[in-house]
This record gives sequence, structure tokens and C-alpha cells, in this order.
Amino acid sequence: MHDPSPSPWAVEADNLWKRYRRRWALQECSFRIPAGRVCAMVGPNGAGKSTFLGIAARLLEPSTGTLRLCGVPVSDPAALQRVAYLAQDKPLYQRFTVSETLRLGRELNPRWDQALAERIVRSGDIPLSARVGTLSGGQRTRVAFALAFGKRPELLLLDEPMSDLDPLARDELSGLLMAEAAEHGTTVLMSSHMLAEVEEMCDYLLVLTGGRLRMAGPTEALVPAHTLVTGLAVAGRVPEELTARHTIVESRISGRQFSAMVRPDGTLPTRPDATADAPWEAMAPSLEEILLACMRSPDAPALILDEARKETAA
Repeated sequence: MHDPSPSPWAVEADNLWKRYRRRWALQECSFRIPAGRVCAMVGPNGAGKSTFLGIAARLLEPSTGTLRLCGVPVSDPAALQRVAYLAQDKPLYQRFTVSETLRLGRELNPRWDQALAERIVRSGDIPLSARVGTLSGGQRTRVAFALAFGKRPELLLLDEPMSDLDPLARDELSGLLMAEAAEHGTTVLMSSHMLAEVEEMCDYLLVLTGGRLRMAGPTEALVPAHTLVTGLAVAGRVPEELTARHTIVESRISGRQFSAMVRPDGTLPTRPDATADAPWEAMAPSLEEILLACMRSPDAPALILDEARKETAA
């Protein structure tokens, strides 16, 4: 029997691996997400985001490792009642009407919120009598959102949820996501390629490249851990004063200038001594700049903050 008391962790992955024939889609993934967070899972195509969400939704089995959702092993049927999953292709029964689709959600989910589901549909001017197969891509996405939210899950898993929405609908449903997390303590884990959207919506972050976790933790701690440094290169390289003491996530040389995304080890001066040959300037980067640097440099040292760290079981 699982512990019925609420878990402080919505997701706990312990040394999760997944192999597809000759290719590893996930490797050594260990992390945790606190309950009540809106978390973005970011990475290039093929990074392992959809694979992880598929494992969490019980559509895939890991090759090795364990996963707990809301304190319950993902293999436990009790996890199904706590989690809602919205796949990237938004699968729905094409011949059902919208009303029949919502009725299906009501019959299958004991915590179903019919009023919320209907409100999401009606706000998009979608008739309840319309058949799903006649709806536009954006309208089908809205109906799929209604199913996911209507379940009133503790954990909402979203795979590229906003990709086919117009800007107005995207803004509305983004607000709904954040309101759900704030008002009901719903944890949201969403994969996304829209980095500006991630910066606006999410307060927690997972970055995957090549199936490995490269960065994880609260955004309010991850962003200040980075500094964007620009200045004159020395012999075509980033100055040794930076590389000797600090972690360089990514660096670029353009003519005589360099730019580097740096994780400072201690205090990083605005510029070195006046006698130095290569002065530099340091500034606070945006989250989007940090994410791009991290994804472009998959071999840079990983940054897993303590709150996100799940120690692998011996």
C-alpha cells in the first residue's frame, strides 16, 4: 500500500534510463520536482523530453531506474488518478461530439470538474454539439486541455501543449496553467521549444541534451548563477583570468571580441585591473540566453541545484 499523505515531491526520477534498440534516449536521469511548481522541460529535438513524459504517463517502460509521481511509483495504478497527460498530437475520438468527449472524462475520473471543462471549451466559442473531427487544430487542443484540467490532477504532464495555438489562445491557456498551480497546488511539467514562453510561465526548469540532464532547479536560483561576459579576446581566446577560476558554459570569438556564458566561482569583477590587456564587461543574462548556451554546449558541466538533486539509490 502507498502512503496516502501528500508528498512534497511531484516527480522523483532515480537513475532513469531508456533504450531504443541501439540508441539511449535517456541516460542517468536523477532529479526531483517539488509539488506546486510550473516546470519546463527544455532541450533540442531528440533530447529525451517526450520519452520521459511517455514514461511518466505509463505509455513507455524505462529500461532501468525508478520513477515516483506524487509519492507513488509510476507502476502503481493509484498514480493514474493523480496524473493527467496531454500528448503532443492531442489524440481524441474524432467521431465524438465535444459534449460526448467531456462526458467520457466525467465517467472515467472521480474528481471530474464539469464546470471547469465546459468553461475552457466555451471560452473558445466551440459548440458542445460539434464533432471533434470537424474542429481546427487549435480547437482540438482546447478540448484536450479541457479534458486534462477537468480531471483535476495533482500533476499535469504536457508535451508541447501550445504549439498549434494562436497568440490569444496561448495567452489565455498559459494564464490558466499558472492559475491552476497557484490556486489548487497543481504541479505542471511541460516540454516546450518556446523559450520566451518558458521564461514568462515557469518557475522551475529541467534542461535535457542527448538524453542527459544538464541543468535543473528553480529559475530564481539558476538565472543568478550565470553571467554573460564580453570583451577583448587574448590570442584569440577567452582571457585566462576567466577560464582559470570560473566555469565557462559557452564561449564565442568574433574578430577581436569574445562573449562567454559563465558560472562564476565567487565574485566576478565587472572588469579586471586597469593594467590588463583584455578588459571585459559582465551583465545579467536572460533565461533564454542561458538556455541557448546550455543547449549549444552539451559537454559543459551540468548544474543540478540541491533542491532538484535526487541522490541515486545505492
